[in-house]
Amino acid sequence: MTGTAAGTGKDHTDHSDSTDHSEHVDILVIGWGKGGKTLAGTAAKRGLRVAMIEQSRDMIGGTCINVACVPTKILLHDAEARRTDDDPDGSFAAAVERRDSLTAAMREKNHSMLADLDSVLLVTGHAEFTGEREVRVTGGDETLRVSADTVLINTGSYPAVPPIDGARVGGRIHDSETLQHVSPRSRSLVIVGGGYVGLEFASMFAHFGTDVTVLDRGERPLRHEDADVADTAADALRADGVRITPGASVTAVQDGPDLARVTYDVDGESRTIDAEAVLLALGRTPASAGLGLGRAGVATDDDGYVVVDDRLRTSAEGVYALGDVNGGPQFTYVSLDDNRIVADQLFGAGDRSTADRTAVPYAMFLSPPLARVGLTEAEAREQGREVLVGSKQMADIGAAPRAKIEGEPRGIVKCVVDAGTDEVLGAALMHVHSQEVINLVALAIRHGITATQLRDSIYTHPSATEALNEVLGGLR
Repeated sequence: MTGTAAGTGKDHTDHSDSTDHSEHVDILVIGWGKGGKTLAGTAAKRGLRVAMIEQSRDMIGGTCINVACVPTKILLHDAEARRTDDDPDGSFAAAVERRDSLTAAMREKNHSMLADLDSVLLVTGHAEFTGEREVRVTGGDETLRVSADTVLINTGSYPAVPPIDGARVGGRIHDSETLQHVSPRSRSLVIVGGGYVGLEFASMFAHFGTDVTVLDRGERPLRHEDADVADTAADALRADGVRITPGASVTAVQDGPDLARVTYDVDGESRTIDAEAVLLALGRTPASAGLGLGRAGVATDDDGYVVVDDRLRTSAEGVYALGDVNGGPQFTYVSLDDNRIVADQLFGAGDRSTADRTAVPYAMFLSPPLARVGLTEAEAREQGREVLVGSKQMADIGAAPRAKIEGEPRGIVKCVVDAGTDEVLGAALMHVHSQEVINLVALAIRHGITATQLRDSIYTHPSATEALNEVLGGLR
């Protein structure tokens, strides 16, 4: 365990064997995720004494920049850029090298953003609560005790290992973190789980030339999307070489020296499939075990998520939980908004809450990306809404040639509008740059911009955004 006073480079760990070193700070942050690191910087710039504890130097900056959002999108980008005659093994190895280089640079940048602030104490080690707003940090033979007026639990989550016979990470069996460094590139891959993570990796490895099979326990892929949207995404994946098996219940995973084997049931029939690698992609687990939360009076739910109210306060006075560990939507940008809520509690009027969040978009980075915000058509009709729907395949939209210019005309643009009020209720966009365009639609929903106003707005040309002109012009 090491501790460094930011801005000085001096070691703040007491190396004596007789006593532990102790520190008291205004704000203690456990875990270097998006919400916590942002709030740590804000507090330090206000002159508060802040301690940031991260148990792994490899995770400085948080999950997103090190093992999730950023590195996987690097691999996805380079996979899509690979030409058919490029060596797949060489392309994958080069992409992994670029991934590692960029994440290392981002770790360094994230470290400096706090290290350059004089009132921040950076500590590497494992934190465990010993009482109310007090932790013991261990690592090696050293121990540091830190107490604080306010504590932020910001430890995130990690890939879940499902309760399936033989399921464990090691050898040819991977989670979404270890598969990023599989070496050599697997020529065949079975993905257990047809959710967002599983399908992104399916798209990625298919573009690297890997034979990919997805075992999805649902009756159809992307069951939370409208059927026409889900079908468009599944068709694109299949066109890229991904095999999707719906209704597949995996019962066992077995590692082997040359191949791994997955056993699964479909319609009561037991089947097996072999592959050089298996990806377990069935959700995430909160990183709350081993924190000693009970000693701090911090309650968790049955799944281990820290229980919070709409202002992210835990059951313990002066203790907040931000990011994945609090059981909210597991997106980096939601963690950033968690920071805003807690900052308002600490430095503002205390009015901001999770109830203020409306029209939070998300994107799944397939080829092309699928982004959505608001209600699906099915959800709107289930609520008893009278709706108008505009929907077109991207290839059929004549007024938006951007996708064709970039050689990726696949996808769909679908908008759901309240027939009586002209309110935009939701949208599903699958096309090039949809991860950007969805933010415009989300902004329109939040601020009451009508479908007519979106339809008649002036957009740059040629852009993906101008598809809204045509699709919203065909509501029915």
